[in-house]
Amino acid sequence: MKFSIYQASRIGGRQYNQDRVAYAYSDQALLLVLADGMGGHSHGELAAHLAIQTFIKAFEEAAQPRISNPSSFLSHVMQNAHTAIIRYARERKLDGNPGTTCVAAIVMDDQIFWAHAGDSRLYLIRGDDVVTRTKDHSVVQQWADSGMIEAKDMRTHPDRNKITNCLGAEEGMFFVDSSAAQLLQKNDCIILCSDGLWGPLSGQEIASTLNLSPLPQALEQLMDRAIEKEAGHSDNITVVGIRWGEGEEMRIAAMPVAMVLDCEQI
Repeated sequence: MKFSIYQASRIGGRQYNQDRVAYAYSDQALLLVLADGMGGHSHGELAAHLAIQTFIKAFEEAAQPRISNPSSFLSHVMQNAHTAIIRYARERKLDGNPGTTCVAAIVMDDQIFWAHAGDSRLYLIRGDDVVTRTKDHSVVQQWADSGMIEAKDMRTHPDRNKITNCLGAEEGMFFVDSSAAQLLQKNDCIILCSDGLWGPLSGQEIASTLNLSPLPQALEQLMDRAIEKEAGHSDNITVVGIRWGEGEEMRIAAMPVAMVLDCEQI
């Protein structure tokens, strides 16, 4: 597989960084995963950590070197991560379940598959255009869908942080939202990000910046811009992104390789 990849996180204006992010790849499959621990839930950073670790462990076991059914893999592992969070809370008698959003993707055979819960997003970007993105599980997304507010107002609405679905949610309040396979083209960019990035920035701003600069510089520029726009009140900002296809670095791995970013040290 040929792709460039970069992941980074900023603490923003918060006291703690509750975001977590990682990627892993074999000769024939690539995993991207990001989780945003929910500050309103006890131990949100633990929930995010458990989600990331569950995905990385599952990928290392399954990618030998292919994932037999990427869509099923993503849904099954996200459900397992949700169960692991609830089990962790019960075994330690925590006051309330930890909660986290999560978005994960598998790239294989020039196709991408993804699944998510909450409002952490995946964007598929081609040139200056957002080809598609995940739909948030949030109150403001429901209001936009029903016509109560305009879609453009979702990013700045005071209730935009009210989430309707997350890992660790009470029984019956969690579900996995999965995609159909999407064929990738040369130079396509895929980014997974927490709401600290997409909240201050439009999809067009994200796409245009990625189209103009190499991937690492573009993602750093986007994080700088998000922090600047929030003027000292920025949320944690975390992103992992790839640029796909010919012209990018060839990735060869006899065994799965995993890279988990240590967000606690950022």
